[in-house]
Amino acid sequence: MSERTKRTERKKVAAIVTEYRPDSHAEVIIGRLFGLFGYAPQIEVASLYLDQVPSNDLGTAEAQQRGIPIYGSIMEAIAAPHAGSPIDGVLLIGEHGDYPWNEKRQKLYPRRYFFEETFRALNLLGLSVPIFNDKHLAYCMQDAEWIYRELMKRGLPFLGGSSIPLAPQVPSYPSGKLKQVKEIFVVSWLGIESYGFHGMEVLQAAAEQRKGGETGVTSIQTLEGRSVWAAMDRGEVPEDLMMQALGSLRDVPPGHPRDHVDVPVLFIITYTDGLKGYVLQLQRFIREWGLAFREANGKVTAARCDSGMGRPYKHFDKLTEQIEQMVLTGRSPVRKERTFITTGMINLAMESLHLGKKIDSPQLCSISYTHRAEEESL
Repeated sequence: MSERTKRTERKKVAAIVTEYRPDSHAEVIIGRLFGLFGYAPQIEVASLYLDQVPSNDLGTAEAQQRGIPIYGSIMEAIAAPHAGSPIDGVLLIGEHGDYPWNEKRQKLYPRRYFFEETFRALNLLGLSVPIFNDKHLAYCMQDAEWIYRELMKRGLPFLGGSSIPLAPQVPSYPSGKLKQVKEIFVVSWLGIESYGFHGMEVLQAAAEQRKGGETGVTSIQTLEGRSVWAAMDRGEVPEDLMMQALGSLRDVPPGHPRDHVDVPVLFIITYTDGLKGYVLQLQRFIREWGLAFREANGKVTAARCDSGMGRPYKHFDKLTEQIEQMVLTGRSPVRKERTFITTGMINLAMESLHLGKKIDSPQLCSISYTHRAEEESL
């Protein structure tokens, strides 16, 4: 069988992206499906939609080199009239690009628009195919709730969220340690919303493994600047867990982060069963994610997420593998509920930061699920 025949027999996806430039999520995900970064793909990209084309665009040349059409609308990209057969999945990569910011310090990516146009295309074409969405569902809760309801109603296999929880944990530990977890502390870095979402996903990937699974989130509070250290000094935030999480990382400057970080940001998440979660943004003080958690017996475990510190961003290998397996099997390894909860957590955390007070989360307090592959399949 020729290589060309093998290629045409692969399942095909439409890729809908905000921009495709160096070090964008489009490059490190779609690039792998193009066989770059030493990755051997099992599916192929049939069509592209580029919402923006910056001066350092890579997507146009990469698509031309491979004979992949770039369509002017999401509808056309999903219809993929050149392909000869329907597509087998849709990738929504609404990350990076020149978009405005709101007063809550959130970047206004067109993620709801991407979903609206995708659902419209699937309806008109009579298709039911898996959908991948990079990172959180939307920057506001109304949009996120609408997307979540649509995904649940349609029962499509869906994979969303962050690549960071997929990175190996060093040192590794048995998931059983999280059965009776009482506190989880995640250290994160850079952008408050953009990288803070990764921290929320690291937190939730651990929290959902406690006995009985997830039971919901009741409130979220965000502290910024000196109030973070003041809360630690009052014993309201577990400083020992922070220090153990930091101790699991590489290349951490000596001393306490309060001596290095001008404006730390701390998200405090309270779960319905009493679990407390903390995600601390430390700007450029660290360059990777780590966590420490305390079990009911008081024992503490700490580990870093081995995501690497630069190209080729090896943790995207695992994410791309999960995307491919969902397209090939019609089953997702991550529950829709997790993506909705982490979307809600980061959105309400940014609202709390904006308002300067704790926020109740009625949208999240009744979301329950167990940590297992979703039941929907095609």
